[in-house]
Amino acid sequence: MKISINNLTFYCIIGILDFERDKEQKVLIDISFKYKYKDSSSFIDYSKIALDIENIMKEQKFELIEEAILFIKNFLKKSYPIKKLKIKISKPNILNNCIVSIKK
Repeated sequence: MKISINNLTFYCIIGILDFERDKEQKVLIDISFKYKYKDSSSFIDYSKIALDIENIMKEQKFELIEEAILFIKNFLKKSYPIKKLKIKISKPNILNNCIVSIKK
């Protein structure tokens, strides 16, 4: 099975520049992964994963998107039986006329 969670949207502190750490900014996260579904006992609750990610981002207050991606990746791989994890984090309002995003 493959699960995709797209456009998970919330506000948090992320960035290294003073103006990025002044106030929370909008962040978008796309995540997809595969897992082996056998029956209802092997079900992965995607709403729990979305909440885990939001809580991580708000609690950790990362300076770099790259650090956030690695932290989330390690957390999810330890917490859930998932494979082929892909994460994309975007900051749509950080620069004028563009969206900054990083994917792993």
